[in-house]
Formats: sequence, C-alpha cells, structure tokens
Amino acid sequence: MAAEKFDVQAEVTKSIIAAIEAGCPPWRKPWTGDKGGAPLPLRSTGEAYRGINVILLWLRAAEMGYTSAHWFTFKQALDMGAHVRKGEKSATVVKYGTVEKENEQGEESRISYARAYRVFNANQIEGLPVDFYGKPAEAPRDLGTVADPELDAFFAATGAKIQQSADDPRAYYAPATDHINMPLVATFESASRFYGVLAHEVTHWTGAKHRLDRFSNSRTKNVYGFEELVAEIGSCMVSAQLGVEPDFEQSAAYVKHWLDAIKGDKKLIFKAATEAQKAADFIIAAASTEARREAA
Repeated sequence: MAAEKFDVQAEVTKSIIAAIEAGCPPWRKPWTGDKGGAPLPLRSTGEAYRGINVILLWLRAAEMGYTSAHWFTFKQALDMGAHVRKGEKSATVVKYGTVEKENEQGEESRISYARAYRVFNANQIEGLPVDFYGKPAEAPRDLGTVADPELDAFFAATGAKIQQSADDPRAYYAPATDHINMPLVATFESASRFYGVLAHEVTHWTGAKHRLDRFSNSRTKNVYGFEELVAEIGSCMVSAQLGVEPDFEQSAAYVKHWLDAIKGDKKLIFKAATEAQKAADFIIAAASTEARREAA
C-alpha cells in the first residue's frame, strides 16, 4: 500500500488551529526598532474597531503620525477628566445598527442604518491616563542575526522587489510601488523569524492584480483583515516547504488577533488557508522558474 502523501498546507492549517485552541500567547514583533504608529484602532473601552472603521482610522493615524491605538468622542474624553486640545480636528467613523419600526399594517420590521460620528485620537487629548498614549519610536538594535544566502537567493528568485531599510524599520508590502520593505536582518531575534516575516510580505505581494489578483477578487467584507490571515498562513506554508521552522504559537496569536477583529468568523481561517495555498504555490513556482532559467 502506497504511503499517503504529506500535505504541507493541511498540516500548517491544522497546527495553527491547534495552537489557537490551546491558548496562544499575545503576538509580539520579532525585531527591534519601530517608527511608532498606531496598532489596531481601539475604542475608549479597549474594544477593537471593525470593518471600514479600521481602515479609516489607520489612514488618519498614518497621515497625522498618531502613535496611540485609542480613539474617543469629545464627551468620552470629558467623562474621563480629560479634554481635546483646542484646534484639533476629528476623524470620522461609521456606526452600523438596526431599529425596529412598525408599518401601517402593524407589522414589526428591522431597518438597518449607518450613522457617522466624530472621534479623536488619544494623542489629541490631554489628561488621559498614561496607558492610553502610544509608545514613541524605538531605534533598531543590532542583535547580530545574519542572513542565510540560500534563503536570500530563493526570495530574490521570486522576482519580488525586496529592500532592507535602517531608516524605516517596518515590514510591509507597498502595492503602489510593488515593493517589499523589511527591517535589517541583524535587528531580528533570529534568521527564521526574519524569513518568516519576509514570507508573510511576499505572500501579500502575490495578491497584486497582475499576479493572483486577490485584493480585488476578495468576497469578504473585511478585505484587509482577511488578507492578513492569508499572509500569515501563507508565511507558514512557504517556511515549512523551505525547511524554516514556523513559530506556530506566534502565527496563531496573529491569526486569532485578526479573527477577533473581523467578528470571530472561524470559517474564515479555512477560506484564508485556501488562498494561502494558492499564494505559496505561486511563490514556489516563481522561484523555481527563475532558478531553472539561471541554470540553463
């Protein structure tokens, strides 16, 4: 009887789900250095914003340089004994809800509504407890981690434009310029964490219109959150195939963070895994094609 083929993608998904169910630790950034900036936007209560409000507040935070995750209405700030500084301009968020209404026949119906309201970042407010204010930028520290030439060659062979920056210690894929920015490898806790993060960003890179066209084709309401699930699961899949041991506890923490942010739809992890597998296959194929071309 033939041995059953080992399914890397299925095992990765299973491992992430198992880590979530076992209770994973909070996610932490695996490199030193930070430009500052707000993480997932939070209400004054600490509850995470969802849907389009996440994008609206992230864009505003990036534009204005806010480093706090917390946003308050004018009244919420006053209720905490604080006050919005004079001249500060608010950001707009949207509240969705439903109301019961009785029609002419006396029948109850539920009507959906959307209402805009104004909020201010904690960095615009004076007098809040110190925990509400974001941390300042952190200078990168050299931890002595060195690159792996074979893994560098693999990711270069995918065709992705990858740059390491000492001045911008953030990991991201920029769709507008179609390039990936990475902190210096020396600032990472380990080489495996560096290449795991790089695989995450290269998975994002596959979603461009002229590749897998995942961004415009997504049918989920929260495209950004769903894409983060795809990228993290894809990172584990690529890492496993390259012989780089994924940190399933930290990946599970990251995935759970986004599942919680997009209303905890547990089915999304399986949908994301399907897209992640397509991305991992694309990355491996692109690197293999380039390697064969160079060998010819």
